[in-house]
Amino acid sequence: MTTNAAADARFEDLPKLMALMTGDEKHDPAATSTLDALWVLYDRVLRVSPATVGAQDRDRFLLSKGHGPMAYYAVLAAKGFLDPEVLPSFGGYDSPLGYHPDRMLLPGVEISSGSLGHGLPLAVGTALGLRAQGLTDPVVWVLLGDAEFDEGSNHEAVAFAGAYGLERLHAVVIDNSSATHGWRGGIAQRFAAEGWSTATVDGRDHEALHHAYTAEHPGRPHVVVARVEPKNS
Repeated sequence: MTTNAAADARFEDLPKLMALMTGDEKHDPAATSTLDALWVLYDRVLRVSPATVGAQDRDRFLLSKGHGPMAYYAVLAAKGFLDPEVLPSFGGYDSPLGYHPDRMLLPGVEISSGSLGHGLPLAVGTALGLRAQGLTDPVVWVLLGDAEFDEGSNHEAVAFAGAYGLERLHAVVIDNSSATHGWRGGIAQRFAAEGWSTATVDGRDHEALHHAYTAEHPGRPHVVVARVEPKNS
């Protein structure tokens, strides 16, 4: 897909792109639950393009919810990072499109992911690294699923980021009621207790997502909890 074609991409094009991926996908709800949140990020918020994937001052997006990456691949194709012609190879032998994304095989992919609980700690480290280099413009985004908070590593990352005031760090949590334990009082309350700025929105409402993504939060990291239909509904 050319840059011009990518610029003309629409949200309505994504189902057609996802339909090209016919491999034996085992995580359909994980894929579809992220579609709107990913689109708004790449279409209206992130400062990264196929031409700037190696630029030092680019924004970084880390997909922690790496299981069920079809929506991610579709958005990357719509935005020109991937050739749509590779989508039908999804999950195939020697295909760059695995059931978990691989940063060594795909342009614009910052981390290889899929194991629960890794993305937020990696995002914290990325934000710290940028700060240490004096790079104050790049923003770090990480997208997680609510079930990832069954992992202790994420609780530690939430606490650390709040204590260190990592204001260039942003998290998007897709809440499709799939967590085993759940958080009393809601996910956002746990972040707020550690000093984060928080917003909870309808994960299918693009304007609400954009408003929450772009809210000001000086001196604090920011989390957007995007609620979507329950996993088993």
